[in-house]
Amino acid sequence: MIAQPARKYQAFAPVELHDRTWPSQSLTHAPVWLSTDLRDGNQALFEPMNVERKLQLFQELVRIGFKEIEVGFPAASQTDHDFVRRLIDEDLVPDDVTLMVMTQSRADLIERTVDAMRGAPRAIVHLYNATARVWRRVVFGMNVTQVMALVQDHVSLLKRLTDARPETRWTLQYSPETFSATELEVSLRACQTAIATWGAGPGREVIINLPSTVENATPNVFADQIEWMHRRLSPREHIVLSVHPHNDRGTGVAAAELAMLAGAQRVEGCLFGNGERCGNLDLVTVALNLYTQGIHPGLDFSDINGVARVAEACTGLPIHPRHPYAGDLVFTSFSGSHQDAIKKGFAAHDPEGLWQIPYLPIDPADLGRTYDSVIRVNSQSGKGGIAFLLERERGVVMPRRMQVEFSAAVQRHTDASETEMSGPALWALFQTTYLDPGTALSAVAQAITCHAHRLSEDGQGIELDVTIEGVRQTLQGQGNGPIAATVDALGLPLEVHGYEERATGAGAQAQALAIVEAGLAGTPGATFGVGLDSNIVTASVRAVLSVANRLVAPPRTAPAVAATAEG
Repeated sequence: MIAQPARKYQAFAPVELHDRTWPSQSLTHAPVWLSTDLRDGNQALFEPMNVERKLQLFQELVRIGFKEIEVGFPAASQTDHDFVRRLIDEDLVPDDVTLMVMTQSRADLIERTVDAMRGAPRAIVHLYNATARVWRRVVFGMNVTQVMALVQDHVSLLKRLTDARPETRWTLQYSPETFSATELEVSLRACQTAIATWGAGPGREVIINLPSTVENATPNVFADQIEWMHRRLSPREHIVLSVHPHNDRGTGVAAAELAMLAGAQRVEGCLFGNGERCGNLDLVTVALNLYTQGIHPGLDFSDINGVARVAEACTGLPIHPRHPYAGDLVFTSFSGSHQDAIKKGFAAHDPEGLWQIPYLPIDPADLGRTYDSVIRVNSQSGKGGIAFLLERERGVVMPRRMQVEFSAAVQRHTDASETEMSGPALWALFQTTYLDPGTALSAVAQAITCHAHRLSEDGQGIELDVTIEGVRQTLQGQGNGPIAATVDALGLPLEVHGYEERATGAGAQAQALAIVEAGLAGTPGATFGVGLDSNIVTASVRAVLSVANRLVAPPRTAPAVAATAEG
């Protein structure tokens, strides 16, 4: 990189549009969508699609709901020509879908393009020529007058050829290629030449497509360019103003959205932003951005995973896991603070109300995604995410202090393994920590494991059959309930600070979950024990035994974590 880039690169000049109106506009409806996956997207692939893959993608585009689809460059590619003919000859185009084909401003290509579309009930012919100063000078060696003559000659030819085939309803789409780099007066003159030559009017509309062939300015500049043209194109009521943003600066989506505010009625792009260089406009992102603002895009992405898999299979290009809306990780949070906010959001969410879940701008279920990957656990995760997974997958609802305690155990595990922790692995660690904490301690002094228990009729006395230091013993205790009686039977200086009970599900298969928070008299801090059983009394006894095992276990075997910690 050079020290003074201004010596090599020139800043794009702003548009003189002091009374611009687009900043105060709001999007209220979806545009007309044009998918160019089969043309612009196809020519950007390492290996262009064959007819079968193009047909598969075409059918997916139709299923999604596209009504205008650019299907190829039939005059320049035999594969494209064969594909177009197959669609028409085999009557594969639904009645409400219009095919678009592209051609350069060359007489022989125009003739072959029109012939390739014979028999189609409706057709859009996309005619283009580059208009920017550097293209005029370097590529074509033409002045502005010569460019206008080229536009007039070739639109005139297209008009004669299409008028001779009245069985098809023909529409002209004209693109001043490199529009965003062309002087606005030159772009307007080229478009008006095409409009006048075509004879736009009632029943004979024309599409004027304004591409940022190479994105070369901020999106607000493109919006100014679109509004400038929108005000001057005539007859405006018979013109569909279209935009075709590319993504060289990474702002193609923003450019399209601002262009719609500025007067664009139609948007061209590809699924997931496929296209040359940095890609075309990502139609999926624009459509779902509208959806999150309460505007149905008229496209169906309710099976976003299915759309992604078809696109990947047909193009051979993988979709990035962080791709908006469609990536495998876009609804996933590993961060502890994010997970905690999401958990609380779901807890407060009214299924009949507005979607207001922190960090989730759209309900994954609307796109056919499950909540399975919304929260995943690694070393960056916190108590909220861990609690969310245990509650969702196992019905285990932990008190806040217990969430803090168990998250520390999870973090020790993930730090040691340096890997993500799956739901089953999280449950296994929970079981080891709380439900069976004494298994490894059966030979350690004072470690207690319960084999069986039974209560007296009045519930005030308890008899425990336990193993202590490998010796089976029977302990008896009294209290005002099973927890107090169990504490008395153990003979340990246990102080119970809290007790909670709940069901881990609904119906006959639900189990009772008991959680006891306790400490040792004269010792700071406390910890938790858990009991799980079909009987709540049994679960409560197991919870006391669990916390007793955890409190008396040597730190090297089962390190205790202060339950009062909030970090």
